[in-house]
Amino acid sequence: MESLIPILGILTGIIIPVSVFVWLYYDAKGKRDAVVEIAKHMDDPANTEKLLTLFDERKKEPIDYRRGGVITIFVGIGLYLLGVTALGALFKGVGLLVGVIGLGTLIAGYLYPNTGQEITNAVERFEGD
Repeated sequence: MESLIPILGILTGIIIPVSVFVWLYYDAKGKRDAVVEIAKHMDDPANTEKLLTLFDERKKEPIDYRRGGVITIFVGIGLYLLGVTALGALFKGVGLLVGVIGLGTLIAGYLYPNTGQEITNAVERFEGD
């Protein structure tokens, strides 16, 4: 009976990733089947391409480093305060590390433009010189 807990722990480490893989496969399979059925009844290949872009879940927007930086800074502050109030010096150090990473990400968001309009403005400023 004592060896049951380690065995369950090992099996959990195997079962969770496999179940997530199976879940994502069946979730995407329904979408693929729908696209195939719709594409069978379409005459124009251009419409099929438009249909495929509808099911594309990837974001077309660039990463907003400023937003991510602010979120990371506040996570670092929260970890630091957790270390101050309850869990000690380790969490204070981790909180400071995460906060500084967030600060670097925030600064990177201002150094590197991330939206199309910001890139256009940067090019126009460069060409105007």
